[in-house]
Amino acid sequence: MTGEGSLEAPTREIIKWQDPDFADEAKLDAEMRRVFDICHGCRRCFNLCDSFPRLFDLIDNSPKEDVEHLASEDFKPVVEACTLCDMCFMTKCPYVPPHPFMLDFPHLMLRHRFVEAKKGKTEFTQRQLAEMDRNGAMARFVSPIVNWASDQDNKPMRALMEKTAGIDAKAPLPKFHARTFVSAAKQEEGEINKSAPAFGKRKAALYATCFVNYNKPATGMDARAVLNHIGVETKVAYPGCCGMPFLEQAELSRVAQNAAKVSKELVKLIDEGYDIVALTASCGLMLKFEWALICPDNPDVKRVQDHVFDIDEYVVDIAKKDGLPPGLTGLPEGVTVHLACHARAQNMGPKAAEMLKMIPDTPVDVIERCSGHGGTFGVVKPTHDVAVKVGKPVFKAVNAKPRGHIVSDCPLAAVHIVAHTETPVREPEHPIQIMARAFGLKKD
Repeated sequence: MTGEGSLEAPTREIIKWQDPDFADEAKLDAEMRRVFDICHGCRRCFNLCDSFPRLFDLIDNSPKEDVEHLASEDFKPVVEACTLCDMCFMTKCPYVPPHPFMLDFPHLMLRHRFVEAKKGKTEFTQRQLAEMDRNGAMARFVSPIVNWASDQDNKPMRALMEKTAGIDAKAPLPKFHARTFVSAAKQEEGEINKSAPAFGKRKAALYATCFVNYNKPATGMDARAVLNHIGVETKVAYPGCCGMPFLEQAELSRVAQNAAKVSKELVKLIDEGYDIVALTASCGLMLKFEWALICPDNPDVKRVQDHVFDIDEYVVDIAKKDGLPPGLTGLPEGVTVHLACHARAQNMGPKAAEMLKMIPDTPVDVIERCSGHGGTFGVVKPTHDVAVKVGKPVFKAVNAKPRGHIVSDCPLAAVHIVAHTETPVREPEHPIQIMARAFGLKKD
């Protein structure tokens, strides 16, 4: 029997969302009480996010000071505060599978949201924000107007958005671009460096991801420039969103639909010899792990799972196996690297930091803590201030040692960090953009 403190890697159970028991309210309530009682006796996760302080305060302030006598309706604030960052499962909890207690706190919170969604108890604004492809496709054609309306300096419009849509006026919102990454890549052909050690050995299909495609095409263009420079043939692919925004809302049928649609197209590229390279951490996590837990019987999902890399992981892999071309120039102003929770949850090691430490004469500071943002969690009025509260240790670390660049594999986390720190950095970046700078591929 596996005991506490085992050195075995944590394993995850299939999410049986199509099983009637998964949505059975009585069985869900019993499981939540079982898990909460174990958490109450342990409390190792008290400082990870707001879910655990809320749970422990709920218990400590109850008349009997136990889980048994809590009202089920009081569980909702605990569920609300979970961002599905997975850090309790990956880094703290001693009772995750294969331990007999079989704790998976994030997926239990997901199950609760699934039951609430089945009853129609989901927030309208968050459901609409999750429609990334629809929103991006519409906003690109009127991007100047959308960006004007959502700008934090536009006080009247942001006040109106807060009142009518519940989007916190203090939260920075992503900008949209008329030219997506997919369209930009078609218009600007990349040139492969034939003298690079890896030339002719790798082909990469860059999975654009909804955020990079609609909100930050520069990240995609920089990623392609770096891969081309180190000798990798590239192709840009975007069959659709990975479904992470739907996962946050527990719309698991929508996740399964997106997984089936996207994996079907990506498998065609795998058959042509391409590796699949994800440009944001959350999407890499979906393709590597979450899809397979939600769609365990889909062979396309399995094929993708076996052929997908995070962009930082991919560059490090090439550097180790084939080597990089010369010409990396130091950035003496230094880089603060925030290791995104969904990058850490991929269990691949700190690849962003490992990649950037290849740049000579460049100070690299690493922060391994949740920024607090968590997708729509950091945007909507009920939880924006909680997102700021959770992120304070990160902000403090950034302010304590200001560097010239702040980067994260999670673009929303990077925006959140820059918005709440006092460093001179005003433009959040992805780690791959720092590599582009160091290679002289990015001039701005």
